[in-house]
Amino acid sequence: VDTNVNLFSWPFRKLKYSDTKSLVAKLKKHRVVEAWAGSFEALLHKDMDGVNARLAAECRTNGGGILIPFGSVNLAWPDWEEDVRRCQEVYKMPGIRIYPGYQPFDLDHPDMERLVKMTAERGLILQVVFGMEDPRVHHPQITVGRVSSAPLIAALKNTPKARVQLLHFSGSVRGEDLNQLMKETSAVMDISRMEGNGAVGRMIGSAPGMTSGRAPVERVLFGSHAPYFPLETAILKLIESPLDAKQLQAIMQGNARRLLPRA
Repeated sequence: VDTNVNLFSWPFRKLKYSDTKSLVAKLKKHRVVEAWAGSFEALLHKDMDGVNARLAAECRTNGGGILIPFGSVNLAWPDWEEDVRRCQEVYKMPGIRIYPGYQPFDLDHPDMERLVKMTAERGLILQVVFGMEDPRVHHPQITVGRVSSAPLIAALKNTPKARVQLLHFSGSVRGEDLNQLMKETSAVMDISRMEGNGAVGRMIGSAPGMTSGRAPVERVLFGSHAPYFPLETAILKLIESPLDAKQLQAIMQGNARRLLPRA
């Protein structure tokens, strides 16, 4: 189960597998049976309902039976609550994905706590994207704000039943924010930004060498960040890490199934 893919065109350059059918074929080739799909359009578009409508239609039409649409809302635009309602009630989406930094707000936005509570009350998964690409390659005309995790920790502590996943999250160098998220909240994370030899194993403690934050295996989910990253890079992270069969099963599928059970 790949919990982190995006559809449509990356705004700043052409990506291989940006066509949905080719991306689905690639996912199936590597035995992905379900992929949670956001939309690159959500980063910069202002008409969020149009973004969500196109995403739902694309997953339905060209998703090959494996794409699960995760719409988006933008706290900087008015009436975002209606977009949450439509994501669930109209487009039948199990969750939403926000892109702070690209969307012009940080997690200290005054409506952030209300968004967490609303998704929890509706039984939706909230995916929070902490980055899309290395800051060194940002387009010079685009200012991408830094995303801070502290306000999210506070919001989650006030809504402990919220189902929240951190996407492309690396945390601070010393890992204090990751440690705090793991100790004080129930948030989970994907592996797309875990870098270095044996990174997944070091993150969950099955390999030595992790001097910063750490997450237990039950809080780590497979996520490739495809098609921006090649799908193979995420698969290689599993192969090169010292993981036993039980740990592999949890990361590849089991943890995702607990977060979003099959209907």
